[in-house]
Amino acid sequence: MGKVIWGHLKKGVELPATVLLLLVLSFPFTTISGQVSAYDSVTDSRLQYLKSTLQTDHQRTQRWWYGWLGAYSAATIGQGVVFFMSDSKSTRQDMALGAVTTVLGAAGQFISPFIPNKEFSQFRSLPESSDEDKLMKLAAAEKLLYQWSERERKALTWQNHILSFTVNLGGGLVTWLAFEDRNGKKRTVWDGVANFALNTVITETQIWVQPTLAKRQYKKYCQQYLSGTESFSYVPEINWYVETKPGGIGLKITF
Repeated sequence: MGKVIWGHLKKGVELPATVLLLLVLSFPFTTISGQVSAYDSVTDSRLQYLKSTLQTDHQRTQRWWYGWLGAYSAATIGQGVVFFMSDSKSTRQDMALGAVTTVLGAAGQFISPFIPNKEFSQFRSLPESSDEDKLMKLAAAEKLLYQWSERERKALTWQNHILSFTVNLGGGLVTWLAFEDRNGKKRTVWDGVANFALNTVITETQIWVQPTLAKRQYKKYCQQYLSGTESFSYVPEINWYVETKPGGIGLKITF
């Protein structure tokens, strides 16, 4: 698709190079979403689909993040209370180690890719008062869905499992090698295994219940609206150049 814009200059009129450059750089260009140049019923369907998906994924992500942060925080407080109230050395050891583990879990929420931010609020505040506004919002929605799908994909990589495994293994080894039971004897290897297994179940559950809606809906969106191609074209290629012709010069823009 192309569009040519000519601004003719009469013979004998000289246009300084700097003025011409300023005119070119100041020419307004419009970003068009996914090669869409007109807002119609299909485009509206795409926008509504994306808005609904982003809203639902945002809500689920918020519940996951705050839910696990609350669970780890409550567990830390509870184990701290038991630690200070108990007279048993073994219980105090278990509670101290458990509190350290849950503190690490709570801290992990703050380095999680799912940490709450203003992305969705900023997207939701974009205007929809004209077809041009809606096309721009469609482009923003497509980009945000892609970014969230990538975030969800990366959150399930093997590095997260290895990190959790390392922390849990450390807790199991400390229980086995450094702690004592209620009779003052060294803990057995099975005590360490039990600690490792319990913490592994918790952390693996946390990982596997992470939000995945954006990743699934991104693929569905591509199949339904983009012929299965899992990529978006947010900004069409725009080429512009100056041409001369009898009677003047002009600015030609193709996209």
